Amino acid sequence: MIASHLLAYFFTELNHDQVQKVDQYLYHMRLSDETLLEISKRFRKEMEKGLAATTHPTASVKMLPTFVRSTPDGTEHGEFLALDLGGTNFRVLRVRVTDNGLQKVEMENQIYAIPEDIMQGSGTQLFDHIAGCLANFMDKLQIKDKKLPLGFTFSFPCIQTKLDEDFDIDIVAMVNDTVATMMTCGYDDQNCEIGLIVGMGSNACYMEEMRYIDTVEGDEGRMCINMEWGAFGDDGTLDDIRTEFDQEIDMGSLNPGQQLFEKMISGMYMGELVRLILVKMAKEELLFRGKLSPELLTTGRFETKDVSEIEGEKDGIQKAREVLVRLGMDPTQEDCVATHRICQIVSTRSASLCAATLAAVLQRIKENKGEERLRSTIGVDGSVYKKHPHFAKRLQKTVRRLVPNCDIRFLCSEDGSGKGAAMVTAVAYRLAYQHRARLKTLEPLKLSREQLLEVKRRMKVEMERGLSKETHASAPVKMLPTYVCATPDGTEKGDFLALDLGGTNFRVLLVRVRNGKRRGVEMHNKIYSIPQDIMHGTGDELFDHIVQCIADFLEYMGMKGVSLPLGFTFSFPCQQNRLDESILLKWTKGFKASGCEGEDVVTLLKEAIHRREEFDLDVVAVVNDTVGTMMTCGYEDPHCEVGLIVGTGSNACYMEEMRNVELVEGEEGRMCVNTEWGAFGDNGCLDDFCTEFDVAVDELSLNPGKQRFEKMMSGMYLGEIVRNILIDFTKRGLLFRGRISERLKTRGIFETKFLSQIESDCLALQQVRAILQHLGLESTCDDSIIVKEVCTVVAQRAAQLCGAGMAAVVDKIRENRGLDTLKVTVGVDGTLYKLHPHFAKVMRETVKDLAPKCDVSFLESEDGSGKGAALITAVACRIREAGQR
Repeated sequence: MIASHLLAYFFTELNHDQVQKVDQYLYHMRLSDETLLEISKRFRKEMEKGLAATTHPTASVKMLPTFVRSTPDGTEHGEFLALDLGGTNFRVLRVRVTDNGLQKVEMENQIYAIPEDIMQGSGTQLFDHIAGCLANFMDKLQIKDKKLPLGFTFSFPCIQTKLDEDFDIDIVAMVNDTVATMMTCGYDDQNCEIGLIVGMGSNACYMEEMRYIDTVEGDEGRMCINMEWGAFGDDGTLDDIRTEFDQEIDMGSLNPGQQLFEKMISGMYMGELVRLILVKMAKEELLFRGKLSPELLTTGRFETKDVSEIEGEKDGIQKAREVLVRLGMDPTQEDCVATHRICQIVSTRSASLCAATLAAVLQRIKENKGEERLRSTIGVDGSVYKKHPHFAKRLQKTVRRLVPNCDIRFLCSEDGSGKGAAMVTAVAYRLAYQHRARLKTLEPLKLSREQLLEVKRRMKVEMERGLSKETHASAPVKMLPTYVCATPDGTEKGDFLALDLGGTNFRVLLVRVRNGKRRGVEMHNKIYSIPQDIMHGTGDELFDHIVQCIADFLEYMGMKGVSLPLGFTFSFPCQQNRLDESILLKWTKGFKASGCEGEDVVTLLKEAIHRREEFDLDVVAVVNDTVGTMMTCGYEDPHCEVGLIVGTGSNACYMEEMRNVELVEGEEGRMCVNTEWGAFGDNGCLDDFCTEFDVAVDELSLNPGKQRFEKMMSGMYLGEIVRNILIDFTKRGLLFRGRISERLKTRGIFETKFLSQIESDCLALQQVRAILQHLGLESTCDDSIIVKEVCTVVAQRAAQLCGAGMAAVVDKIRENRGLDTLKVTVGVDGTLYKLHPHFAKVMRETVKDLAPKCDVSFLESEDGSGKGAALITAVACRIREAGQR
C-alpha cells in the first residue's frame, strides 16, 4: 500500500514538473488579461478604421456592410427557401416559420455535393449546378410552381451593395454564415445582436449604428456588419503577439500574410500548431528523447479533433499516448503529459484571443447605446466552439472577465446557417410588408402641392365669407374686427399694465414705454398658473383668481393701489364691438368656465376688480395673442402687418382694408382682423383632408366638431395624432411587436414636446428609445425609426397646412392693394414654431412656394403677446390724448 502511494506521488510530481517545463517553454502563448485588453484595444481601432470611409480601403478588418438592418422580432411567418453554400457540400432547405403565439420553425433539407471539377471550373458552371439542385429539390417537394422567397448563405468574403445583389427572385437575402448564425439565434432571443463562428475558420458580425458606417448612405437605424475579423493583424498589428509557430504556419499556408488572426484561433490550424510545437521541442531534445517519426513530421497529421479528444478524456494523458502512437511515436509518460499541456495552452490561447476581440465588439455596442450596463446575446456556431470540451467555457469566462459591465449570454445555433438565411429572408419579407402597410396608412397625411393649393384656395373662400355681413353668421372663420387701426409710431410713452391669458398659465406685466433718444420697452412680469378646477369652474371664480394675481403683482412691484391703463391679451374667439369691449364666443384650449360665453370679458374683469375693492384699473384695450404678437413685432419692423401664433393653439391676424370689413362702418383705412382660423373646416370643407386619426382626436376632444384646422396643426393635438397612429400600427403588428402598453392607451401621454425632441437632428435613435422608455414603451431600434417617421409626417403636414393658410392671408393682402408683388413681415410666436426643429423651415418654404408673388419675412416675437397688449394700450392712449387736445 505504501509503495503504491509513493508511486502515485512520484508520477504526480513528474507530471507537475513536465507541465511547468511546457509552461516555461510556451510562456509567450499564455496571455495575461493585461495583454488581452491591449489586443482588444487594438482590435477596436481596427474596427474604426474599417468603418471610416477614409481608412476603409487600407483596413485589414474590412467591416463589410451586409444590408441586414433588423433582427427577428418573433412575428415573422411564411414559407421560405434557403441555400447554404460554404464548402464542398451545400444544402437546400424549405423553412416554414409560424407565428401563432408559439414561435415555431419547421425545416426540410437536402444535401448536394459539389464535384471537384465544378469547384475548380467557371462561375457559370458552379451556379448552373446550384440552380439544378434547387430545381431538383423543389420538384421533390412539389413546390416548383410557388414563387417562394429565397435566402442564400454564401460563406466567403464579399462586398455587398444591397441585400439581394444579383438575384431576380421575389425577396432574396444573401448573407454569410456568421450573419445567418446571428439571425438564427435572434429568432429565439431578441437580445441577440452578435454572431460568432469558431470552426474551420473564424469570423464575427454585430449590429452597428448606421451613423458610424461611412461606406453606406443614411444615419438612422442599425445594420449588421460582417467584420471579416480573420484578417486582424494582416497589417502587422499583432506581430508582437504572434509566435514563431504562428509564423511557420502562415509561411506554409495557401495564403501567406493573410488571415493571420484566423490562423491563430481557428480549427483549421489548431492541430497544426500543436504539431509544430511538438516537433520543435523534440528537435531541442525536450521531448521524445529527440526522436521524430515521419508521420509527426508530416503537415496536417495532428488534427484539431485530436486536440479536442486529448482535452476531453478523463484520462487525457492516455488519449495523448494513443494519438502519438498512431503517429508512429513511442512516448514516455512525461511526453504524454507535455502533449496534453500543449493542447491546453494552444486551445486556451485561441479562446482568449477570441474573447479579446469579442470584448471590443461588446464595448463598442455598449458605448453606441450609451448604457451603463449592456445586456446582450451572442449567437455562436462552429465545430471548435461546439465540439471542443472546454473552448466555450474558457471563451465565456474570459469575455465576462474582460467586460465586467456587460451581461452576456452565449446561445448555440442549433440549425446551422441555412435556417439563418431563411430568417434573414423572413425578416426582410416582414419589413417589406410592414413598410408597405405603414406607407399606405401615412399616405393621406402626405399632402401634394396641388392639395396645399386647394387648402389655400378654400381658406381664402372662408375668409371672404367671414368678412361678408351676409355670410358672417354661418362662416366658421369668423374674421373678427379688433378695432386696432394703428401700429406704433415711436411717440408712445408711459407705464402700462398688461394681462396675457391664453392657456394654463398667464402673465401679469408692467411695461414702461420710452420715446425719443431712449426709445424702447422695459418689462417686468410674473407668471401665474390657473388650476384645472378654476378652468372648469365658474366665470366669477376664474376672474377673481386673475384679479388676485394682479393684486399680488402690484404688491410685488411696490405699486399697491396705483391705477394704470391696462391692456388685456385674451386669446380666445371673441366678437369685438369696441377696442375695450370683447364678447367671448366660445372657450377653447381646455377652458370651460361657466357664465362667460356670450359675455364681455372686460366687464367680467371690471366686476371682479370691484368685488375686491382694493384698486381700480382703466381697461383700455382687449386683444388676442395674435394681435399682440403683430404689434410687438410691428414696434421693431414697420412692414409687420400679420400676426401668427403656432403653439398650443393656432391663429392668425392681419391688416385688412376697411372697405372689406363689412361688420364695421367706414371705408377708409385699415383694421386688424382676427381670423380665428382654428375653426377653418368646422363646416366640413376640410373633410376630404381629415384622416381617421384626425377624426379620432376630434371625437375625444373637449369640443368635438370645432376647431378642426387647429386640431390638425397645433401643439395641443399633434402628439395625440401621433399616439393614435402608433396605436393603429401596434394593433396591426407594425410596431412594438404588436404589444400595446397601458401607457400608450392613455390620452395625452405623447406630448407635442416629444415630437420636437424626437425630430431633433442631433438626437440619436438611442435617445429616442430613452424618450419612449420614459413613456413606458419598450422599443427596438426599428421601432424608434418608425416613431420618428410618424412624428416627421405629422409635423410636416402641420407646417404645410399652416403655410397654406398663411399663403392665403398674404396673397389676400397683395390682391387687396392691387400689387404685382408684396413685401410683408409676419410676426410669429408659439412654442411649436419656436421649439420644433423643422416646423418653421417647412412652413416658410410652403408659403414661398404657394405665394410666389409675396416676399414674406418672419420675425419672432421676443417678448410674447403681453408686450403687444401694452403697445396697443399705449397707441390707444396716444390717440385718445391727441383727440382731447
